Amino acid sequence: MPIEFINPPSAILASGSKLGVELGGSKSILSIDAFHNLYSEGVIFSEFSWGAFYQEEGLEDQIDTFETREFDSVREDPEALVKTIVESIYNIINNEKLFYGIADFEVDAFLNQNTVIPGLKLDYDIINKLLEAHKKTRDKDLFPKLSSDIKGAHRIRVEFQGSKKKNLHIGGSKLEDIADILRMAKGFATGIVCTSRGAANLYIMSDNIVFQEDEIPDLYIDEENLVIIEMGIQRELLFPISWFRIDLGVRSLETLELWDKIKDYSKLKKALDRYEKYITSLVYKKFQVMASTEKIGSDFEEDFYEMSPTERRKALRDMAEAIRTLTDEYKK
Repeated sequence: MPIEFINPPSAILASGSKLGVELGGSKSILSIDAFHNLYSEGVIFSEFSWGAFYQEEGLEDQIDTFETREFDSVREDPEALVKTIVESIYNIINNEKLFYGIADFEVDAFLNQNTVIPGLKLDYDIINKLLEAHKKTRDKDLFPKLSSDIKGAHRIRVEFQGSKKKNLHIGGSKLEDIADILRMAKGFATGIVCTSRGAANLYIMSDNIVFQEDEIPDLYIDEENLVIIEMGIQRELLFPISWFRIDLGVRSLETLELWDKIKDYSKLKKALDRYEKYITSLVYKKFQVMASTEKIGSDFEEDFYEMSPTERRKALRDMAEAIRTLTDEYKK
């Protein structure tokens, strides 16, 4: 089921031709709304260049010169990074969305023998096939045009593909359902972005995402997805664009290089505490509705919001378990 990605980074729209290729990468804070659409909230870094090929026989696929087209970065500036995170968090709250995670998109035209995304390892023959497919796409000018202006925003259609696509395409029909799943999420997913029929398809090659504190993550390679990509490329139905990595949930902030330096900033702690209360209130609302047959007193509600974050998480887990037990009993 396609969703929309609003204001996607340049890397997910990269293309090329016989003259050269677009190269670079981005790291962005993403949010999600009740309809599962994704939004770029804050840019941690964005670096984009045009790599021109040599115009000499035998050197046509080798980069001659680079021209910087886009550069924006706060990843090495603690103050600027905190400002970006804090503004993103408050914007997410004010617009009734959720902190989805941090997304990396890296574009190297598959010219490297190794993937440029941490956590993803593929055989050289697979990378060589991606390289050949990218070259064929460049030579035939087959890169689809994905972006369009709607109400002043750039939007593309996005689909997640793979045996565990539900780990990125979060379930739930309401914002509070998604909040309940995302609040404990941790881990990352990696893979390849391919375009097809005007949509960006994120093929998940590997992930270790879990949604419970006591779950043990397990990395894997989705071999079936690799076969699907290879068949799609051969039939000119899929066009490889870039690598991606998505670290899920608000805990993705802990993967930032400067996290240890910024985690005690008062502005950041205040924003994270505000987000914790915001997402907790959404989950509480969900359980309150589910348990509406048994009236929850106002005293309990007041006590709930006076709890520490750890106590609130435990209370919500207990409520969820109680509701699951009651539901199972009801079904019997």
